[in-house]
Amino acid sequence: MNSDAKLIKPKLGVLELGRQLGNVSQACKVFGYSRDSFYRFKKLCEEGGELALLHFTF
Repeated sequence: MNSDAKLIKPKLGVLELGRQLGNVSQACKVFGYSRDSFYRFKKLCEEGGELALLHFTF
């Protein structure tokens, strides 16, 4: 696994878990992200695809 994939995988994971559970708060607790971060990841992914998540910084 390259370094880009290591950075993207947890962000995609929280998005997928949120979709599966239908509960953003619960998915964020599992992954340790804030709801604000979740929605930023979602917007980036929708607008620029998975690679856009590489450029997200806290």
